[in-house]
Amino acid sequence: MNETRPRTALLVGASGLVGSHCLKALLARREYQVVTALVRRPLPIEHPKLVQQVIDFEQLEEREGLFKAEDIFCCLGTTMKKAGSQEAFTRVDHDYPLEIARLAARQGARQFLMVSALGADTSSRIFYNRVKGQVEEAISDLTFEAVHIFRPSLIMGRRPKFRPVEWLAMILVSTIKPLMIGPLRRYRPIKAAIIAQAMVGIALEDRRGVNLFESHQIQENYDRQVPAAGHSGG
Repeated sequence: MNETRPRTALLVGASGLVGSHCLKALLARREYQVVTALVRRPLPIEHPKLVQQVIDFEQLEEREGLFKAEDIFCCLGTTMKKAGSQEAFTRVDHDYPLEIARLAARQGARQFLMVSALGADTSSRIFYNRVKGQVEEAISDLTFEAVHIFRPSLIMGRRPKFRPVEWLAMILVSTIKPLMIGPLRRYRPIKAAIIAQAMVGIALEDRRGVNLFESHQIQENYDRQVPAAGHSGG
């Protein structure tokens, strides 16, 4: 990793749970000289390195010039309930990320880092997992030097809108987490902040090829990058 070379990052999904932490992590790293956030509406954040670009995701190709950055971080995602239909879900979780990746690749981006989901699989019978697998596969086939795919299990963190079912699930899974060892490690819940920190750290390692990280591997990378904080995300 070249710590002195200034870098540029492009972040999509900065208003979401993982994306908001990713933005903070990028702005805190001295390696990044410019961090561009593509947003639907301006974020209440000001920083000397931050450039906000308000865009219409239905007209991405018209703004292709904005996608010129070394490292692309895609934290876009929705839920079936919020999307309201399979078509709308596919638009947000498949079509937008793929179009962003294509435009960034054409602009010479070196690597693409994306948040996916545990269980992503093109042959899955579960619609959600199948769409996630399809977008992973499509983006992996593009001309990036590296594609890093993060497949967390249950993502923990404070969301703007309270989700009671998710809150109950986090309490339950957190209780049994110490018992989730061996093959069950991949199902461990993980904090959004840890996912974000791991993403930025891995980007700065300049790995090559297609790399997959499930929850326990994301945690392991975070612990390796920040030894002193090794137990904070356990």
